[in-house]
Amino acid sequence: MPPTEPEAHGCSPLDRGVHPPYLHPSYLSTLKRAPQAPLLPRPQTLSEFTAPVYGTSALRELDHDLTRNAVRNAEPIGEKIIVTGTVRDDYGRPVRGALIEVWQANACGRYIHKLDQHEAPLDPNFSGAGRVLTDERGQYRFITIRPGAYPWRNHANAWRPAHIHFSIFGEAFPSRLVTQMYFPGDPLLALDPIYNGISDARGRERLISAYDHSVTQPEYALGYRFDIVLYGARMTPFENRRD
Repeated sequence: MPPTEPEAHGCSPLDRGVHPPYLHPSYLSTLKRAPQAPLLPRPQTLSEFTAPVYGTSALRELDHDLTRNAVRNAEPIGEKIIVTGTVRDDYGRPVRGALIEVWQANACGRYIHKLDQHEAPLDPNFSGAGRVLTDERGQYRFITIRPGAYPWRNHANAWRPAHIHFSIFGEAFPSRLVTQMYFPGDPLLALDPIYNGISDARGRERLISAYDHSVTQPEYALGYRFDIVLYGARMTPFENRRD
C-alpha cells in the first residue's frame, strides 16, 4: 500500500515524470497501442481485492532457479548469475510476501515464444521464467543465466539491451506492477528507446542493477543487486504505473 503521508519525506504521492509515457514515438509499438482518448476509471469490486490470488503452496521448489526449473537433463548455456534485492515502500519498510515473477531471453538473446523467430538458437534446458516470494525482510533471490541482447526491428539496426522483466504482485491482482532490470555498463542502453522513454535520468538509473561481490559465489555465479521501491520519490519506474 502507498504511504499515507508522502510529504513527510519531501516527495509527491506519485511522480508521473518517472514512468514511461503511453505514447513515445521512437518506440514504434506505442503509436498503435497508446490511448487515443482520455482514460475512464473503472470501479473496482470487493472481489478484486479479496479473491484468492496465490499462495506459498503454488510455488514449486525450483521456481526461483531458472537454471534448473526447466526439467531437462543438462545445464543451460550461458553465464550463471544471482539476482537479489529488496522490495520496499517509500519509508524503507519491507514488503513481505510479494510475488515476483521474472521472464527473459536466453544467453543467445531468444525467447521461447512463437513470435520470436530470429536466428539465435533456443536452449532446451532454459525456459526463461521463474518466480519467488519476498521474505519477512522484503528480500528476494533467484538464480538465472545472463540474458543476451537481441534485434527487435523497431528502427534500423535496433538491438535491445540485456534485461530481465519483473512483475510484482501484492495481495490482489490489481496491484500488479511491471518493470525491467538492466545491467551496468551496457553500451546499448544509450540507444534503446524503451529505456530512454523514461525522461527522468535518476529514474533510468534505478533500472540498472549493481554488481555485488558479496552476492557472487566462487566458481559458480556473479551476483547483482536490484532493489525495488513501490512508491514515492525513490520509486522504481514501472511500465503500467501512469494512473
